[in-house]
Amino acid sequence: MTDHPKEPDSDTLSALIPDTRLYIDGAWVGGADQFDVKNPADGSVVAAVSNASSADALRALDAAAAAQDTWSKVAPRARADLLHRAHRLMTEREEAFVRIMTLESGKPLTEARAEYQLSVDFLLWFAEQTAHLHGSYSDSSNGTFRIMVTHQPVGPCLLITPWNFPLLMIVRKAGAALAAGCTTITKTAQETPLTGALFTQVLHDAGFPQGVANLLHTTKSSGISEPLIKDKRLRKISFTGSTRVGSLLMEQGAGNIVNSSMELGGDGPFIVLDDADIDLAVDQAIICKFRNAGQACVAANRIIVDKTVEPEFTRKFVAKVKALTVGNGMQPIDVGPMISARQRDGLSATVSQLTEAGGEVLTGGSAIDSPGYFFEPTVIRFEGRNEIMCSNELFAPIATIFSIDNAAAALEFANESDFGLASYVFTRDISRAIIFGEKLAFGMVGINRGIMADPAAPFGGTKASGIGREAGHDGIYEFMEQKYMALTVAEELS
Repeated sequence: MTDHPKEPDSDTLSALIPDTRLYIDGAWVGGADQFDVKNPADGSVVAAVSNASSADALRALDAAAAAQDTWSKVAPRARADLLHRAHRLMTEREEAFVRIMTLESGKPLTEARAEYQLSVDFLLWFAEQTAHLHGSYSDSSNGTFRIMVTHQPVGPCLLITPWNFPLLMIVRKAGAALAAGCTTITKTAQETPLTGALFTQVLHDAGFPQGVANLLHTTKSSGISEPLIKDKRLRKISFTGSTRVGSLLMEQGAGNIVNSSMELGGDGPFIVLDDADIDLAVDQAIICKFRNAGQACVAANRIIVDKTVEPEFTRKFVAKVKALTVGNGMQPIDVGPMISARQRDGLSATVSQLTEAGGEVLTGGSAIDSPGYFFEPTVIRFEGRNEIMCSNELFAPIATIFSIDNAAAALEFANESDFGLASYVFTRDISRAIIFGEKLAFGMVGINRGIMADPAAPFGGTKASGIGREAGHDGIYEFMEQKYMALTVAEELS
């Protein structure tokens, strides 16, 4: 751990904490009990937050269902104006969002600020899309009638957000749903409920009608999600989290055929070919692997390097990893804590499993003795391919490097995974880049870059990484259903 300037005092941070109650039908209301939100940098209690029950969840659905018809009929421009107003309020509350995110998630202030700015951009994107939803009008194939296609809101939505990107995920889901004309119930992650409360306060202050946006915090997710999903009034679930939980939610929704969007686990292969710009690849690998202490579904999970350049890549990469500073995100550091003691404590066993499978620890490999949940940035190298990492998402500041014979072997190894979210390839050859982009069995491919999220781009994966896409030109349509009308018209004017 490195000494840094003193973080903001507790009184300053306390003043930024939002309402800690539930938000149902346009009002902040208390739950039956509370739970503590802890700062993973030191284990201290940040706030006590209302703990929603199944009854609270159903009250939120009552409100969302009652508001759905009226909200769906609000003119697109009027909905857009509300989103633009929310966007302006977000830009005025930057420090609250950034510091609360760091306080409850542990990520460095620089990363929290980057997430905040991207979230603001996403909200603006959806605000601008709202009044630009289009249908179509055409002749039938045999020319005897007309085909009219429109889009209508799918209905009340359950949005389940993760702790690792607590602002980006709620904005990306709620922004699209509200723009589409859907009412929402957001369930935050119990580790990071305060960021969701800040955003919900923005919606409230922007003037969204009561019942349109509802917010629940809970320590028992199944007690919220299951009764909602089994209620026929709920018509959509959008979930970001593990493949195991996503599969369970889809099973629960099968009875009512609930429309589902799932952004699930990842196994990001980060491929460095023999003609790559090694310095660029190293810099991007550091960002892609150690952002948010490796706790990202799009993180570089397997760094696959052509053996002719692997020694140079590894030498430079390890040097940069050793230079990373670890500590409280309120201070100017590079890598923050794991989200919980449980997450941190399990990593020693992970390192043992990787070394027993033939990996060599080049740096790091141990938990850091401190009040917070810190783990050393770690690099483990494998000679050749090793299946222990296939479909095994680390979600930790542990980088694994594999020395691979050639491009064909790298592609084959990269695709040997049940997951298909994000992948990366580094090469100076545009033909190679296109071939890899086409053949990688992943929903997203970063070419010579390790960060891909953008409001104009569709975010999502294939295989066990989920279904559906968030953002881009089609993201809003995830919250709408097509309606086809066949129209017979007179062939002659009367």
